[in-house]
Amino acid sequence: MIRHCLFIICMTLSPAVDAAEEPMRLTLAECITMARRQSVEAAMALGELRSAYWQWRSYRADLLPEVSFSATLPSYNKRYTSYQQSDGGVSFVRNDYLGLSGSWHISQKIWPTGGTLSVESSLDFLHQSGGGSGGNQLMSLPIAITLSQPLFGVNHLKWNRRIEPLRYREAKARFLTETEQVAMQALSLYFNLLLAGEQVGIARQNLQTAEKLYEVALAKRKMGTISENDVLQMRLNTLTARSRLTSAESTRQTRQFALRAFLDVEVDIEPTTPPPAPPLLGRGSGSFPRLDYEDVLAHALKNNPLAITLRRRQLEADYSVATARANRQSINLYAQVGYTGTGTTVGGAYRDLLSKEVVQVGFSVPILDWGKRKGQRRMAESNREIVQGQLRQQAQEFRQSIFVLTEQFNNQLAQLHIAEEADSIARRRYHTNVETFKIGTISTLELSDAQTAKDEARLNRISQLFNFWYYYYQLRSLTLWDFERGEDINADFEQLLR
Repeated sequence: MIRHCLFIICMTLSPAVDAAEEPMRLTLAECITMARRQSVEAAMALGELRSAYWQWRSYRADLLPEVSFSATLPSYNKRYTSYQQSDGGVSFVRNDYLGLSGSWHISQKIWPTGGTLSVESSLDFLHQSGGGSGGNQLMSLPIAITLSQPLFGVNHLKWNRRIEPLRYREAKARFLTETEQVAMQALSLYFNLLLAGEQVGIARQNLQTAEKLYEVALAKRKMGTISENDVLQMRLNTLTARSRLTSAESTRQTRQFALRAFLDVEVDIEPTTPPPAPPLLGRGSGSFPRLDYEDVLAHALKNNPLAITLRRRQLEADYSVATARANRQSINLYAQVGYTGTGTTVGGAYRDLLSKEVVQVGFSVPILDWGKRKGQRRMAESNREIVQGQLRQQAQEFRQSIFVLTEQFNNQLAQLHIAEEADSIARRRYHTNVETFKIGTISTLELSDAQTAKDEARLNRISQLFNFWYYYYQLRSLTLWDFERGEDINADFEQLLR
């Protein structure tokens, strides 16, 4: 109960606190900049980029030499173990020894062949107590070079060198795309608030006009120039205008809260009407040229993460087929060369070294697997065909969406000019009808129709302006191309990932 009361008090006091602060005038460009810098969606996009970056770093580190040190300090063993004698009998002997060991190991993966080359150096110490020879014994391995190489198999490292760079490029392009989508979301919320403000302004103006016309209607009724029905209609128009103003103010507060939450700001925001087109560098006229579909498509195929995704998925499908084909047999080469020595002292263990050579070729060939590997290969090939079909379909849909969006954008500026002219004409017509009603030569129905047309034309102008800017940022999102500067959209990834 106490929490409920506190919540009501906070909600009651918060509007008063907000009202005491001046609203922050914000242009569309400033709103988008703030969204890219401090919105939750921008932070999520940056988190996904960092995750992809560390995956890329792990892949790069896997190609570099790896140095490791391992040791056993100490290993003590005191127990009975079985021992087979020369005549075949088995007896139990007691072991009591202390062992120490340490080794350095350096390995390097060979990406052209898929093998691993390693260098190793180790020293083992053994102190035996109780029965046996006793004393200290050491065995050294100053150096041993080992090659482990799969033969006639799939080279996973080589495939990863083709796939992983694309995956990281895809992540960076997706981050830029998501950043532009954050701009589109900020654009939508900004215009929602702008449109709500226009609706409040329209509703307030309509209420003022309705009240004045109601007073005129009352005066004309006293003079007997209009009917009681017209007076009642004007009173009804006044009530309707007051109701619409209340509803519009509530809608504006809701959209105000949505934009403030998105931008993570505490004060009210007062949006300003954006220009009808972005200012183009090097074009003093400010008119936006028609975009060429082939040019837009070329930028999209080069920069869009979907285009990179299509290439990556094609490579992954080919990789799966190559892996399935290589699983029909397994042949591995293992070779090691080095030196080893033994002694009762450290110096003695490194004198009179003997060579150590190991060469081993192992293979595994299935004799009867009931078609399992063949089925895996056929399944991988079928999956590749499915992926290829999906990629072709996505590529066609992508090209079609680019074409439709380019046409919509090219036509939108004309739509905006039409909406601006219609807004101007509708406002002039409405003002003319208001003056005509005052002198009694027009009906309330015609006046109401003119007001509706005026309101719709005003809101349609804002909607058409929103469509223009939304198409513009949607094109930026798909192409990752800055049409104003004529260059790729990019970011300082090193600075972002610090």
